[in-house]
Amino acid sequence: MSYAYDDQNIFAKILRGEIPNTTVLETDHSLAFRDLYPQAPTHVLVIPKGAYVSYDHFASEASEAEIVDYTRAIAEVCQLEGVALTAGDGFRLISNAGSNGVQDVPHLHVHILGGRPLGRMLAKA
Repeated sequence: MSYAYDDQNIFAKILRGEIPNTTVLETDHSLAFRDLYPQAPTHVLVIPKGAYVSYDHFASEASEAEIVDYTRAIAEVCQLEGVALTAGDGFRLISNAGSNGVQDVPHLHVHILGGRPLGRMLAKA
């Protein structure tokens, strides 16, 4: 399968320094920054620096170094923000993919949300 990456998406522009952000953490392969429209007291986006559209794209094509860096960056952001289970009461990690997943930006990103009870993500069937 081929993934079409749009290098004009907002996260690509942030990575190129064309759009400012409030950086929480930057590593060799990842960037974490505050969401402009936070949905919880903690709302941080974590993106890989590589051109990946979704998590399945990233998992199948990223290098070992990128995968390890991204995963550890997410853990470090949770610690820094005080929402990791070792430091707080937990968090929600969300990654949307494609139209059914309501993905707004075609660049892999996860939302780390926490700092308050978040309720159920989907109603029980």
